Amino acid sequence: MNKIIYADNAATTPIDADALELMFDLQKNLYANPSAAYKLSRPLKKILHESREKIAACINAAPNEIIFTSCGTESDNWAIKSAVLSNLREVLSNLREQPNIITSAVEHKAILNSCAAMEKLGCTVTKLAVDKSGAVNPAELQEKILPQTKIISVMLAHNEVGTIQPVKALAEISHAAGKIFHTDAVQAVGHIPVDVKDLNVDMLSASAHKFNGPKGIGFIYIRAGLKILPYIDGGAQEFSRRAGTENVPAVAAMALALEKNCRDIEINAAKTSDCAKILIDTLKKSNVDFIINGGENRLPGHLSLSFKNGDGETIMHRLDLKNICVSTGSACNSRQVQISHVLQALSVNPNYIRGTVRITFGRENSYEDAEIIGKQLIKCIA
Repeated sequence: MNKIIYADNAATTPIDADALELMFDLQKNLYANPSAAYKLSRPLKKILHESREKIAACINAAPNEIIFTSCGTESDNWAIKSAVLSNLREVLSNLREQPNIITSAVEHKAILNSCAAMEKLGCTVTKLAVDKSGAVNPAELQEKILPQTKIISVMLAHNEVGTIQPVKALAEISHAAGKIFHTDAVQAVGHIPVDVKDLNVDMLSASAHKFNGPKGIGFIYIRAGLKILPYIDGGAQEFSRRAGTENVPAVAAMALALEKNCRDIEINAAKTSDCAKILIDTLKKSNVDFIINGGENRLPGHLSLSFKNGDGETIMHRLDLKNICVSTGSACNSRQVQISHVLQALSVNPNYIRGTVRITFGRENSYEDAEIIGKQLIKCIA
């Protein structure tokens, strides 16, 4: 079996061919600094403006609410830390008040470690529990909000188990209490419809390589009028909120990739969902003992499977020998052998939890890929 089957699209996606061609062309032919005043820079200014408009249209935002960043992790860090530090003068005037951050127990490490960093500076962090599907109960958020809560952050869709959170309800509760609400939508943007106005979020993080764009580029949506500190001080780039010369080729490629994914979002969702169904049906026909994590309301094509008395690391490596790429969980945790904090929070049955692998289909996968993965999994388990 020589063909490589890539089924770890939640970790990263193959870059779109048109986006790659555009990025290389701009890198070679339009190399000027977009902040310069001469005519060679004018096309770059236009590309930045048009890319911002395209991305804004994809999530129903205004162009001036889109700020380009290097990745989703940067966007998450900016949201959490700036929301607290923006109130620093107020906090210092009342040293008895400890700023509070509310998040969920199953967030990406970009959020959890940002919260941990703020804890070291004196903040408190409240982690909302999740049910067995991985979803937060809005009623719990209602109970946990404190007068000193500065920001509430809950991801839109989960990177390990694919659970789609009730973000709209959580944002409504947050705003009723006068609090800022942020969502890490890195796994969702480009794969399910995302409308920042409908969700009513104040900030949203996204990363291009999750929707067939290049690595090293992302964006953050910041609602107009929200007072948030600049993430990088320096020049006036990105509305004076993030200094540094913009990576125009990557920005343009990101905008094109997102535009194409949003245009075909229903087609891609149907195809990846069918791939997941084929895989599940293949396993069930052979009476393999496994459970699907994440409940019913999950991202299309996203599977977290736990096999009874299995070993996720062993399964992953055996599939790798067959040129099949899957993961044991988040790619960000691939060097860690211990059980993920997410599976523990979901209270996955101890007989199954160690046998967990994540299989995430993308638009390039075929139905044949799904069937092959299923048959090879059966051999691994046997």
